[in-house]
Amino acid sequence: APAAPPIPAQAHPEAPAAPYADSPAAPYPDAPGAPYADTTAPDPWRRYDPWAVAASAAPLQQSGHEKQRRGRTRRALLGAVLVFGLVCGGLGGIVGAYLERNGGVGAIELPQAGRESSDRDPDSVAGIAAQALPSVVTLHVNGSGEGGTGTGFVLDTRGHILTNDHVVAPAGDAGEITVTFHSGDTAEATLVGRDSGYDLAVVKVKGVRGLTPLPLGNSDNVQVGDPVVAIGAPFDLAGTVTSGIISAKERPITAGGEKGDGSDVSYVDALQTDAPINPGNSGGPLLDSRARAVGINSAIRSAGSGADRDGGQAGSIGLGFAIPINQGKRVAEELIDTGRATHPVIGITLDMNYGGDGARVGTEGSDGGPPVTTGGPGDKAGIRAGDVITEVDGQRVHSGEELIVKTRAHRPGDRLELTLERDGEERRISLVLGSSEGG
Repeated sequence: APAAPPIPAQAHPEAPAAPYADSPAAPYPDAPGAPYADTTAPDPWRRYDPWAVAASAAPLQQSGHEKQRRGRTRRALLGAVLVFGLVCGGLGGIVGAYLERNGGVGAIELPQAGRESSDRDPDSVAGIAAQALPSVVTLHVNGSGEGGTGTGFVLDTRGHILTNDHVVAPAGDAGEITVTFHSGDTAEATLVGRDSGYDLAVVKVKGVRGLTPLPLGNSDNVQVGDPVVAIGAPFDLAGTVTSGIISAKERPITAGGEKGDGSDVSYVDALQTDAPINPGNSGGPLLDSRARAVGINSAIRSAGSGADRDGGQAGSIGLGFAIPINQGKRVAEELIDTGRATHPVIGITLDMNYGGDGARVGTEGSDGGPPVTTGGPGDKAGIRAGDVITEVDGQRVHSGEELIVKTRAHRPGDRLELTLERDGEERRISLVLGSSEGG
């Protein structure tokens, strides 16, 4: 029977027609120069091949409107992220600054030592001050158009208080003296006695109970380098405590002389200290390591001035001077007992203008009285006009002021050993000091 004719293949509408594999027009695959021919037979059932469609489909494309929309979305999203970051950064900075300044979210609490005992060693500065302060007072003085502030300390339970003469001097005969105690209580005081030559005075308060006398030490026991404490009211700052050491002993100083006639000049064989002393410390105690008074603070040497009473306005430069308590005790006792103090004397008149080394006795006709008082201690010991006294008890003296200071460091009735020069020869004499009333 004759063969049936072949059914022609129909390609997919989207695919180009492909020749049969056995089409006479299709070259053999191995024919030279011929392209490779697909020999796969067509699907007579025209089944749909999705992969063939995908392989021949063009890539997906976006319209211009869709691109713009998506671009705006991305930019908005990026802007939101940036804003959020900035807000978070700002909030973090604010919180960090607060924590740095305040130490945390809650209230700050710093570490601190707990309460401790207020007791101190008795020989420490704090211990000495605690013992002595109840006995130290501040004096406010007014009168004769003047006023001032000074310090003093209690001598006994009867109300006697020792201070400097230049502290109470402004009160005169009708002025007022007010005493303020460490407790803050005040009382009016009256003058018992004063002596400008020693720069010491005693006042008394009445009707005050519970007074605590300050123990008195012995200034002869003090040595250079010993620790000391000064208490006073510098510039009216009551109860001020300073400390230092004894810088020197037997330092001859003169102070005062404001009247111009020399009657109120103080001659002091002083204790020198570097404990800060300022105006208002006058009359306050200089204490040893056992809280005993060994001196009465009286004068300072300040920049641009001499050794003046500390009533001026110059400040301390570490050169303070205190009257030895042994001298202060004797004068205080005399002022309390008689209202006046006695001065030891040699019975000579010195030439205070002498510029050589030593203290020269005046000559006949010089101002100030006879060179040697007839019948006085110097006359009996053989001192003559023009003699130059160079030593007292083996210690060199360089001026008339130093001789007066060395003499007043003794009591009337004490014996002195003097070395003097006369006509180029050195002589040694001994005499017993006489007595005169001070002023």
